[in-house]
Amino acid sequence: MSGLLTSRTCTRHVRLVTRCFSKICQPDENIRRFISENTEVAGGQSLTPEIKLRLLTPNCRFWRERPELWPFDDPYWAIYWPGGQALSRFILDNPEVSRGQTVLDLGSGCGASAIAAQLCGAAHVVANDIDAVAAVATHMNCELNGLKSPVCVTDNLIGSEPDGFDLILLGDMFYDEALASSLHSWLDRCIRVRGTKVLIGDPGRAQFEGHDIRRLLHQLAQFELPESVREENYGLTCSRVWCYHPEL
Repeated sequence: MSGLLTSRTCTRHVRLVTRCFSKICQPDENIRRFISENTEVAGGQSLTPEIKLRLLTPNCRFWRERPELWPFDDPYWAIYWPGGQALSRFILDNPEVSRGQTVLDLGSGCGASAIAAQLCGAAHVVANDIDAVAAVATHMNCELNGLKSPVCVTDNLIGSEPDGFDLILLGDMFYDEALASSLHSWLDRCIRVRGTKVLIGDPGRAQFEGHDIRRLLHQLAQFELPESVREENYGLTCSRVWCYHPEL
């Protein structure tokens, strides 16, 4: 954020935040308007230039604005993270992986992997993110790409009874050790109970590389990240896709 707000402007911002903060009560059309006004259609500099996404870019107000003025939870959905980019690229390059399958995009964020699965002929796609604003963003991103929106679920599915998903996709979900451990246990159960295939996209974060789950993974692909993505992710140079094999 550049410059200082006048007291009148501050008061106006406080009123705006108070009015918008409860996303439970806020109609979807207001969230859609907010997303439209505060994101930019992008994606061309990513690993999947064929997918259009509404993202937070340097051209957007909140790239510079004080974080406390953002009226929702942290906008993880507004960034196209490198693990999700690699996962979406892999799906697009290997359409047989999701064709005809029932797919869960867990921690779906902007919905890119769900979109990739739909583009490749998945029979049914569920996008799951506990942030309700991410669900609205996913609907909007599907519309940008001429697709019907997937089912969007905002309940936390980790630890739930395994449903009949043929394929679970996880991009950039191993950023926290406790979350990684709960995922490890749940994914293992999904595979053993339902025979679910699990694909993971990650650029090599320390929490991922150092976790026990790492020894149960088989690398399927590696992608060099575009320069702009490297700059935004502290110099990470590549991102990989892994298949989860508990029997290893």
